[in-house]
Amino acid sequence: MRPRKTEHHHLPPRMYQRSRKRKNGSTWTAYYYRDLLGKDIPLGKDLDKARIKWAELEAKEKPLDLRTMKGIFDRYIRDVVSKKAPRTQKDNMAEIKQLRPMFDSAPIDSITPATIAGYRDARTAKVRANREIATLSHVFNIAREWGLTTKENPCQGVRKNKETPRDYYANDVVWDAVYMKAAQELKDAMDLAYLTGQRPADVLVMRKDDAEGGYLGVQQNKTHKKLRIQMTTDGKANSLGRLIAEITERNARHVSNYLIVSQHGKRMTATMLRKRWDIAREKAKLAAIEIGDDLLAAKIGGFQFRDIRPKAASEIIDVGEASLLLGHTKGDITERVYRRIGAIAKPSK
Repeated sequence: MRPRKTEHHHLPPRMYQRSRKRKNGSTWTAYYYRDLLGKDIPLGKDLDKARIKWAELEAKEKPLDLRTMKGIFDRYIRDVVSKKAPRTQKDNMAEIKQLRPMFDSAPIDSITPATIAGYRDARTAKVRANREIATLSHVFNIAREWGLTTKENPCQGVRKNKETPRDYYANDVVWDAVYMKAAQELKDAMDLAYLTGQRPADVLVMRKDDAEGGYLGVQQNKTHKKLRIQMTTDGKANSLGRLIAEITERNARHVSNYLIVSQHGKRMTATMLRKRWDIAREKAKLAAIEIGDDLLAAKIGGFQFRDIRPKAASEIIDVGEASLLLGHTKGDITERVYRRIGAIAKPSK
């Protein structure tokens, strides 16, 4: 038998790699198994799947790194997490980091629902545990698609920790207290977030050219849901239309096409927004303490920029309209999570 080529040394015995350049400049690669008669059997273009097929042909166990969760986590990060939105990538990486100490060395087929329940009960951060188990569940589903296990997903049917949705509502007194201490660019961000009902990340990427034909076009980063929010009512600019016109006029001297920019014309980042928010909130809190209103100070201290979205949802009378603005496909999510004030009722007499 001829000695194996150097580029094949990372492959198991009798497994070979073929590559060739395509006309478009990309490289085509596929893997083959050469049997004792010298016949080449195609193993496909995915190295991990090819190694599994090789193990079947050799009547051997799957390679250890494809049976333990460490290798599966590594591949999930490489092939799945890397294709998600930046914020989701960050969350998934944090969740997998928490999962690794318990699961890295475990063979995938050894994990049972009792194992998952044990992890859930051992975690002190109960809400985070739910998110971590949800990520682990997706890892199992993908591993099944990859052919790394044929077992049922052990996360299915495992109870989640009880969660209480955030119930903070920023009334107008709290809003005005922070708004009065805010820099102009933060005021613009607050107004835009309230009138559009969008998440902070979506507000920060809104551009002047998103406003067209009487609508503000929005594509939500988290769900990829597309919306067109009206900027006119009966042919006249409504509150959103007037706000965008004011922001555009105020920022006319800046080159940036984004609506929310700093006083120097730099696009506002999440970090810049958070710093300005913390400064304005702290000033408002101190002002409330100075007048002896500790309850208001405490309420201001709990106000987060993300509470603007549920404030908008709570103050729209029609839950259907609120759900549409927030981009929810089901109204019960809007009602259960984002509506934070009670329904309007008439007195008995």
